[in-house]
Amino acid sequence: MFESLTTEANQILKTLYGIKDVFVDFEPPKDRTHGDLATSVALRIAKNVGQSPRDIAVRLSDGLSTSTSIEKVEVAGAGYVNIWLKPDALLSELKQTSEACVSQKTRKEDPVIIEFSQPNIAKPLAIHHIIGTVLGQALVNLYRHSGYPVVSWNYIGDWGTQFGKLAVAYEKWGKKKPVSKYSLDELLELYVQFHNEAEKDDTLEDLGRETFLALEKGDEKLRAFWEDVVTVTKSSLADIYKRLHVSFDLDMGESFYEDKMQPVLDEGKKKKVFVEGKEGALIVEFAEEKNMPPYLVLKGDGATLYSTRDIAQMRYRIDTYHPQEILICTDIAQQLHFQQLVETCTMLSWKLPSFENVLFGRMRFVDRSMSTRKGNVLELEHVIDEAVKRAHDIIKERGESIQTDAPEELGEMMGVSSLVYGILSQNRKMDMVFDWDKMLSFEGNSAPYLQYTHARAKSVLRKAGGEQHTCPKQIPSLAPTERGLVSSLLMFSKAIEDARSEHMPHKLANYLYQLCQDFNMFYNTESILQAEGEPRQLRLFLTSLTATVLKSGAELLTLRVPDRM
Repeated sequence: MFESLTTEANQILKTLYGIKDVFVDFEPPKDRTHGDLATSVALRIAKNVGQSPRDIAVRLSDGLSTSTSIEKVEVAGAGYVNIWLKPDALLSELKQTSEACVSQKTRKEDPVIIEFSQPNIAKPLAIHHIIGTVLGQALVNLYRHSGYPVVSWNYIGDWGTQFGKLAVAYEKWGKKKPVSKYSLDELLELYVQFHNEAEKDDTLEDLGRETFLALEKGDEKLRAFWEDVVTVTKSSLADIYKRLHVSFDLDMGESFYEDKMQPVLDEGKKKKVFVEGKEGALIVEFAEEKNMPPYLVLKGDGATLYSTRDIAQMRYRIDTYHPQEILICTDIAQQLHFQQLVETCTMLSWKLPSFENVLFGRMRFVDRSMSTRKGNVLELEHVIDEAVKRAHDIIKERGESIQTDAPEELGEMMGVSSLVYGILSQNRKMDMVFDWDKMLSFEGNSAPYLQYTHARAKSVLRKAGGEQHTCPKQIPSLAPTERGLVSSLLMFSKAIEDARSEHMPHKLANYLYQLCQDFNMFYNTESILQAEGEPRQLRLFLTSLTATVLKSGAELLTLRVPDRM
């Protein structure tokens, strides 16, 4: 962005101070009255240059004042340089915004693996699953939009002792009907019943472990049971993922690594990374300075664990995909596990790609009745249905103030988007607050506000008789709200890059909210359809570009926006 201006500033500093490696970064000032762009480079280089930041800023300002693209330049505070661009120069940069709305061509390079959602077989998705699910899909969208090859991966929990427990529960308390006829709720009831009964009969836990060990060893009846449970679960999940606009390239779960664990275990023992622990178990012991407890990789009875499969998975992904980066989205409770996993792989002398456990906080509810209790899972499907129902109620309440030819479709769009945006607009590193009223509000940072703003822009364009409008070649001046909207539009590509590189989708959501505010200020202040000549052409162009940016940005966050509302 503003490459020519950056080049000019770099050259001025090089000529004045002989600096070769400084990069002058320009950002829009927080206060729009302080110009279109600002830089604090003088503050950064003052110590190395041996002059005060303000003196450096004054000399940089004097050098930039001769630029053909600058209308005015001022020094502010201890050493900030504020710049006002000429309208033509400012508008010419909007070409970059238009380009940012279109996905870049996929580059021919090693892929980025993004793992997310990670449901457990035989259990419905609970409300907390929505965080990792939509966070992961947003990251997939952002990376692909920026031209990265991506492998999106749903690592399903389809292996482990829980299957032994479920098989025992089915055998003891099942309804004597084929597993393929069970719903996920019925399978969950069996699993919960097992745990309730195990509190009274401690032999059940041992029986569950023994049954899973038999499954691992290839018991045909248990294998058939397991396959039916997997099929039932995947079929149920597919409907929810479709409503959330979530999809995966792969849904290979833990069971895929069944025959890939032993070579890794053998390697770990040979390299003396896996050592014997209590009762014949295999563990990894870390250096004292790592401050991590031992990592259990094999039980004393020979049964594998989640950790065993994750180590095997890391090896498989490296060998098969040679990824440049691996991102795994989980809640903060998994942090220690992945720290231990990465350190184990390092101790095995594996060459790892760039890796990040993309952590997110827990979910808190403003409405305490939504909190979950043992055996009473708040299912994601039910929450989505409730969101859509509430959206339909709002559409009915607002009557003719909402214009739509498809109220059912709009209700689904509003409900689902409100739920998703309510998650992605929050900083993932903090606990997520679930609040129906904020999510479905037509004011403030919410999906309906974004959707309504998009529909408002599209309505203006329909009345103008066309969707696409070009920027006039010459504009002598810009009204304050026009300049504010242009400045906001210019930050779209940066918002995308910040959200992608930092793995923080809320930065894009917050940008879209600011754009909505700036457009509505412009809409309420300037005459658009009644204007004539170049002002009309400019305002329709800004309206058209705003609609395009809102739609593009929303879809990167898995949202959908209506043309009428």
